[in-house]
Amino acid sequence: METVIIIGAGPCGLSAAAALQDKGIEPLVIEKGCLVQSVYEYPTNLRFHSTPDLLEIGNIPFITPNERPTRIEGLEYYATVVRRKGIRVRVYEEVTSVHRNENGSFMVLTKDRFDIQYSYKAANVIMATGYFDWPNHLGIPGEGLPKVAHSFREAHPYVGRKVAIVGARNSGIDAALELMRVGADVTVIYRGEELADVVKSWVKPVFESAVSKGKIKMYWKSTVEEIKPYSIIVNKEGFKQELDNDDVLVLTGFRPDRSFLAEIGVLTEEETGAPHFDEDTMETNVPGVFIAGVVAAVSRANEIFIENGRFHGVRIAEVIAARIS
Repeated sequence: METVIIIGAGPCGLSAAAALQDKGIEPLVIEKGCLVQSVYEYPTNLRFHSTPDLLEIGNIPFITPNERPTRIEGLEYYATVVRRKGIRVRVYEEVTSVHRNENGSFMVLTKDRFDIQYSYKAANVIMATGYFDWPNHLGIPGEGLPKVAHSFREAHPYVGRKVAIVGARNSGIDAALELMRVGADVTVIYRGEELADVVKSWVKPVFESAVSKGKIKMYWKSTVEEIKPYSIIVNKEGFKQELDNDDVLVLTGFRPDRSFLAEIGVLTEEETGAPHFDEDTMETNVPGVFIAGVVAAVSRANEIFIENGRFHGVRIAEVIAARIS
């Protein structure tokens, strides 16, 4: 039986694994995608908001000449942590269910890409699942059309096309600027009347300049009501307008998958879906079930990111180590 199984090999899950190893506990990490799938899903040319030291885990330095690391540097760094720490990770293996046994242990069932099934028994389970599989949908007609995407990787596929971006937080603004640079006709639709404070300080003036010069069309206090094959319907303060359009990027964020928590018996808030847990230990109302990373967010996924989520595993490791000592 495993002492600890960690579900999710993102930075926060790996941080928990490293913290447990420092306590003499060898966890097993199970990940349905590749190593740090969440970082892999970032736009190709993305730079982290954080400086390297704020992304470090496992007491291993993040060495880079850049003030803010690139996506590829992040991938290399977290892979280096896994190699140097010898963390056991099973990638491309999806957890299908988690059951609590009568004796308080847990049965974790999984399957790989070829539908071969596996089962593991564990004394403790840490849920460190991310959120890129669960985008926030608009819930409007046409959102399922093939021209609609809920994430942005790179600008090349949109060269010379009319692209509408729904949302004007960091992901939307970064995409708008990158698309502008390759010659796309960019329109940003945002329900707010000004940019949010979370927008990166070094990007905000660049975006505002592009808007003021007409290089990016900006619709404030507006929503998209319908997506058609070659146009979109925009509602700006009650006035509806049909805009020519080739592609739509709905960059309105993601939400964590908490289905396994409910399956085990973890209580959640009815309105927000946030799980009940002790902030000092990260343990839920179910003994032996802990949460780490974005799954612990109360209302919005961006409340927790690598900078603060990486410390969840340290708290968890202290609790588990104390119980088995």
